[in-house]
Amino acid sequence: MKLAMAGLIALSAGACSYSFGLSGLDEDEPKSTGAIATRAVTHLSPDLDEEDWRRAKAALAVALDPQGPGTQVSWDNPSSTRKGTFTPTGAPFVKDDEICRAFSAHLGGPSASAVQGTACRPSGGEWAIKDIKPLKGTAKA
Repeated sequence: MKLAMAGLIALSAGACSYSFGLSGLDEDEPKSTGAIATRAVTHLSPDLDEEDWRRAKAALAVALDPQGPGTQVSWDNPSSTRKGTFTPTGAPFVKDDEICRAFSAHLGGPSASAVQGTACRPSGGEWAIKDIKPLKGTAKA
């Protein structure tokens, strides 16, 4: 009898936490898919196109990986003739619940430049450049 009573209490308490969405009540509203196509935006250089930035971002992720060796990583895009390197310039650190790391980047191709900055990523997320400026000792053309 005690076991049956305990089961009845658990069953009734579980029903209190049942919830359902109300979105089905308003069918006239458009549905949102969350998929918005946007052009790649980078603080690295306005001259990079989407494919350049896709390749550069992959190299940035490898170079800044806290589990990696912390060495220079190169990338290139034969279609645009743009290329570059990322080099970590400090140890990884935590800021605002994100893993961050300072780096330097050298860009080659039609518009060469050298910059330094910091990139951060949330746990399990992608690296995002937080700040960027010309590399010390280099003149901006």
